[in-house]
Amino acid sequence: MLFNSYEFIFGFLPFVFIFFYVIARRNHFAAAGWLGLASLVFYGYWSVKALPLLLISIFVNYWLGVLLSSPEPSLNQNRRFFLITGLVVNLGVLATFKYTNFLIDNINFTLGLFRYKQIPLLNIILPIGISFFTFTQIAFLVDCYRGKVKERNFIHYLLFVSYFPHLIAGPVLHHAQMMPQFGKKETYAIDHKKVAFGMTIFTVGLAKKLLIADLLGEYADAFFNGVKSGLSPQLFMSWFGVWAYTFQIYFDFSGYSDMAIGLSLLFGIKLPINFNSPYKATSIIDFWRRWHISLSTFLRDYLYFPLGGNRLGKFRRHINLFATMVLGGLWHGASWTFVLWGTLHGAYLILNHTWRSSPFAKHFESYFGRRLGWLITFTCVCFAWVLFRSDSIASAQSIFLGMFGTNGISLPSQLETVTAIADLAGQWGVNFTQQLTPKEVGTTRIFLLTLFAMLMAFLAPSSTRLLNLADSRSFEAKEHRFIWLSFPMALLLAVCITHLQRDSAFLYFQF
Repeated sequence: MLFNSYEFIFGFLPFVFIFFYVIARRNHFAAAGWLGLASLVFYGYWSVKALPLLLISIFVNYWLGVLLSSPEPSLNQNRRFFLITGLVVNLGVLATFKYTNFLIDNINFTLGLFRYKQIPLLNIILPIGISFFTFTQIAFLVDCYRGKVKERNFIHYLLFVSYFPHLIAGPVLHHAQMMPQFGKKETYAIDHKKVAFGMTIFTVGLAKKLLIADLLGEYADAFFNGVKSGLSPQLFMSWFGVWAYTFQIYFDFSGYSDMAIGLSLLFGIKLPINFNSPYKATSIIDFWRRWHISLSTFLRDYLYFPLGGNRLGKFRRHINLFATMVLGGLWHGASWTFVLWGTLHGAYLILNHTWRSSPFAKHFESYFGRRLGWLITFTCVCFAWVLFRSDSIASAQSIFLGMFGTNGISLPSQLETVTAIADLAGQWGVNFTQQLTPKEVGTTRIFLLTLFAMLMAFLAPSSTRLLNLADSRSFEAKEHRFIWLSFPMALLLAVCITHLQRDSAFLYFQF
């Protein structure tokens, strides 16, 4: 079920919340088991057929983790074998479900060049969340091999993997962040401050999703679907379409991250911050420290560092960065557009590191230099999102041409009445049209909504500041301010509830 649904908000969540604390008053272990069972029900609501795969994955990886961390000398000699087995099994399952048809497509393309018979595609349905729970458990196995995992409580492990706030779209959890919390008695005693902050952060995330991301998505979907159908977008249509998706995925993912953190706080558990105002980044390096932080950390710790990181010289560092980003792009989806998206970000990072090591970089550390860095970074991110969202390389190419004005330039017909603009447009050969956006969405509406989204992303404080306030010892001195904040939050929640009828999944569900 969706976080932004009646079933979840008025059914699943209050039922699980109430019984969690009722059970916790008698037995903490049983309360953890209740939350684990509820998480499995949450996952099974999406697809009962996919639930056995999740359970088998949990049992197998837990068993391998026990073998890897066992002090038995006979088992200790085979630790490397157990680790390799775990990695092969996890990556093999992920590859089977996620990349089989992609591989067949590429084989068929090659066979088609020689007019050979095509291989039929398999009827494989991608289980929701498989990328997240697979990476979570790979990190667990590697840390068991390194001797960093001590706890063997199966119920805590099951809850760690299946915990419903993160299971579908992240963050990618680390056992050291989560499993110790399941063993603390404080987790099982209701904390009214955490509940208040949890509901506030959840409401903020819900508003981002329903009131900004979904509305922008109407235009972004109409635009990209139009290009897929053969539309050649002109300059302004192209930029508005790209900006619409740029801010749609921003508020969609930011909204999910906030909702996951808020929901988890209701149960006394802190999830890691996964999103920290990435469009305020002044470099691509800074961007990847702010966007999907848990995935960036996983790729750094379990791929980039094992490849050698920056320990083998600048050239190898660049190769390792590039390989990590290409594989990170492939993780997002089985398509060459995702591979190219990762490739482009890999190239961005190499250029960014090269620039930082040059003697010219120190001249751009001023306020003006940082603002220029922000503008370049945001523009580069927008161009990369074209590949991320497009259904094909041909569609992305058409949008790129439109962004550079090669498909033509048109202005809104309302501006034709302004003499100065009309004269200037005539000199430059710019036309006027009544429709700069796909017919499904009005020009004025999308312009105002995009402008509002920009202001929110660039100027508004990160919702993670609420988390910092919750952890602050000075909270009691500021508690009266938070009480006043509860009234507009309640109103905002009421407005969001009126929009729940829209059946809109989060964008990261497909990855």
